[in-house]
Amino acid sequence: MRTPTGGIVLCGGRSSRMGRSKAWLPVGGEPMLVRVARVVGAAVEPVVVVAGPGKELPDLPAGVEVVRDAAEGNGPLQGLAAGLAALAERTDAAFTVGCDAPFLTAAFIQRLVSLRGDADACVCAPGDFPRPLPGVYAVGVLDRVDERLAAGLYSLRGLLERVTTRLAHPSELADIDPTLESLRNINTPDDYTRALADLAQMRHEHHDLPDVPRDD
Repeated sequence: MRTPTGGIVLCGGRSSRMGRSKAWLPVGGEPMLVRVARVVGAAVEPVVVVAGPGKELPDLPAGVEVVRDAAEGNGPLQGLAAGLAALAERTDAAFTVGCDAPFLTAAFIQRLVSLRGDADACVCAPGDFPRPLPGVYAVGVLDRVDERLAAGLYSLRGLLERVTTRLAHPSELADIDPTLESLRNINTPDDYTRALADLAQMRHEHHDLPDVPRDD
């Protein structure tokens, strides 16, 4: 069955600044990739994880598919291409995010999806500066993505400059994510340490928070 919007979780990076695979980092009792895939799956379907060739992954939530990048080292644009190709016959667009976004919520995903309208892409623009991830991308941009990859152009921001892009401003997200925590990603060991502390505080303050699993 065709759905309006599916999901892509990108997991093709080398995690060089972290020093170990971010996909496997424990967050709330589960690997971070599993957490992100679970949250995306709560908002859209189907969901695919795009991983680098030969990259080992943890066991994923039921129904989440795995596809592989055609090549390594070309960044998230290569992953977007693989994900859109995998979903092209089943969805009209895909919410796309890296595997290192432990603060992502289903409400944020649904809001960004609703803001896209007829645009080719919808991304957040804190300070009027577009953030390509997380974002919603129409499957119709796949041809443009493939053209850019073939030309050796790997910038997601460059893609946004060449397609119709809806910029979601913080005021449009303030009621569900006032500090834009869903944009927060984890790149270094210090980022990870701070994230764990902040998530523990969130669990303490919001015992019923659905997107923050407990450790028990």
